Amino acid sequence: MNQERIYQVVFGPHVTEKTVGMSESANMQAFKVSVDASKLEIKKAIEQLFEVKVDEVRTVKVKGKKKNFGKRAGKRKDWKKAYVKLAEGQSLDIQGEG
Repeated sequence: MNQERIYQVVFGPHVTEKTVGMSESANMQAFKVSVDASKLEIKKAIEQLFEVKVDEVRTVKVKGKKKNFGKRAGKRKDWKKAYVKLAEGQSLDIQGEG
C-alpha cells in the first residue's frame, strides 16, 4: 500500500471515554477511517503508520445526525469508525499519557 493511500484510509484516532477504557482493558484502539476503506486496508495502514502488529479490525458505519441549519433541514456526513485490536505485547500511545 502506498503512502498516499494510507493517509486517505486513516484520518486519526477517535478518543472518547469508551475508547480509553477499551485501550486499557482490551488493548484496542479506535480510529476514524474512510467510508470506502476495507478491513484489510485499515489493518495494513495501521501496521505501516504505527509499526505495530494488528490482530483484528472491527468496523462501524456511523450515520450522520439530522440537524437544522437556520431555517433549512440538513444532515451531517456519515462516517466510519474502526476498532483495532493490537497483538499481545504491542502498545500504542495515542492519548499522549506519560
